[in-house]
Amino acid sequence: MSSEDLINLTLDINEIKKYLPHRYPMLMIDRIEKLRPGESAIGIKNVTVNEPFFSGHFPNKPIMPGVFIVEAMGQTAGVVVAKNMELSQNGLVYFMAMDNVKFRKLVEPGNVLQLHVQKERRRDNVWRFRGEALVNNTLVAEAIFTAMIVIPEEK
Repeated sequence: MSSEDLINLTLDINEIKKYLPHRYPMLMIDRIEKLRPGESAIGIKNVTVNEPFFSGHFPNKPIMPGVFIVEAMGQTAGVVVAKNMELSQNGLVYFMAMDNVKFRKLVEPGNVLQLHVQKERRRDNVWRFRGEALVNNTLVAEAIFTAMIVIPEEK
């Protein structure tokens, strides 16, 4: 996906928190650099040594677990959907499937993870995205994932 296809809508962490219910330590994105609501986005994750998973993965060679890279792609896609539908943080995004997941390079403390997500299709509340994670313009992970948007009933 090319950056020409995206508009220059930037969301900081406070804006992201308006659309996602995730909070520390599970909020995996710090900023949205470019966004086309309902279509695509580029999310940013600043990977720091202070991440709680690094103490156990791995103490002598800290690397970001691949499942968290895919989660960060999913959260970026969640902002794409929530901003398009003007959902508040009450909307939940549930992964339904992950296909063709590939991890190509290690992600380490100090890296800036760019999360490129592009909608492939939508049927009602089910969305399918293609995601790529890059560090210094090098592909480190990719996945195709499907998620369902659920709005919980108020009690």
